[in-house]
Amino acid sequence: MELTPVLRSEWLKIRTLRSLPGALLALFAATVAFSALAGVSEASDPGFDPLFASLSGVIPGQIAAVSFGAMAVSSEFHQGALRLSLAAVPCRGRWFAAKAAVIAAPALLVGLVTALAALLAARAGLGRAAGGLSTGEQVRGVVGCGLYLMLMALFAAGIAALLRSGVATLSLLVPFILVVSFVIGDATGTLADFLPDKAGQLVLRETYDGTLGPWSGLAVTALWTAAALLAGAWRLRRRDA
Repeated sequence: MELTPVLRSEWLKIRTLRSLPGALLALFAATVAFSALAGVSEASDPGFDPLFASLSGVIPGQIAAVSFGAMAVSSEFHQGALRLSLAAVPCRGRWFAAKAAVIAAPALLVGLVTALAALLAARAGLGRAAGGLSTGEQVRGVVGCGLYLMLMALFAAGIAALLRSGVATLSLLVPFILVVSFVIGDATGTLADFLPDKAGQLVLRETYDGTLGPWSGLAVTALWTAAALLAGAWRLRRRDA
């Protein structure tokens, strides 16, 4: 089967499974709301990073992106759905590539819109404190934020394919992102800069120290994502539907 009809089929699944558009809506709402609150609460702190404060809603909001990627893949393991998908598309690699593509596209689009809305909402609260941000820094923050959310959604998709369970994926990634990553960061110093979430979040900062910069940090997250997708593809090929 040609790739185009496979993409259309997988896109139809994304549109019709209610939890998936709901996850993207939650991504937008949570990120913008928390960024707006950060803009109001941190405006009086002279040592804050205005770009990171404007986009800090991504920290809780990324859980919705992770949920979107995990659920998009894990839904295939319910009630024999994967058997039907592979009966229509026997080439498992082509099917998984189409699945990844239809996860990446809406995650990136919603991520970019979310980042722009979060930046505008936070700037309203920051007022003059955000005046030092250049146009280039703001563009980098918005574009980088969209790419970061897309990569985290794909990272979760790869892990879900590897574990064959959305619950197991979220049980692993949510505590890691919200708790373990910070604990490891405090204990290991610069090694934490190479964790998938820590590395990618450097693109959200106006100033940064350490080995990685904004785009090199995002590249590290991309490598983690590629490894997760390859592992998921390997498990898909090795395991019966």
